[in-house]
Amino acid sequence: MTTIETTTMTTPVGPLTLLAAEGALVAAGFTGDAGDLRSRLRSPLRDAPLRRLAGLGDLSGALASYFDGDLGAPTRVPAVQTGTVGQRRVWEVLRALPPGRTVTYARLASQAGYAGAARAAGAACGANLLAPVVPCHRAVRSDGTMGGYAYGPPVKRWLLDHERRHVDRDVRSPA
Repeated sequence: MTTIETTTMTTPVGPLTLLAAEGALVAAGFTGDAGDLRSRLRSPLRDAPLRRLAGLGDLSGALASYFDGDLGAPTRVPAVQTGTVGQRRVWEVLRALPPGRTVTYARLASQAGYAGAARAAGAACGANLLAPVVPCHRAVRSDGTMGGYAYGPPVKRWLLDHERRHVDRDVRSPA
């Protein structure tokens, strides 16, 4: 059985727990509870034992770089999460969205190939287990207001403000 390696990082916006399996990030969330994050995974990973480590090498290093202002760092993180075809398309669009920019749920749905499915795009954001690697914090309501976020509006606002402060730096976008 696969073992999930986990670490919890201190970030300016609170604890960020990372879960990795076979060298790829499988979950990340602004919580200090690795067990809670694991419980949101699909089987068989949901049942995998956790092994706590002080860090996860390049995975935690990339996220630390993000918080230090290298906004492109999360795009270099190998990440795997399971979901429906529609969810995976939404997550791909989000991962390609440049830091510091937002997208409405309606536009996100359209770019993922599901025009008129803004609620489904929002649900895909809610199912995302890879914050901030899959940056669902960049999705906003059609009126430009923040909308929901699994880790609360203050965390979403902080992430958006952080990206806007650092957007002028050299940002590496995914190919």
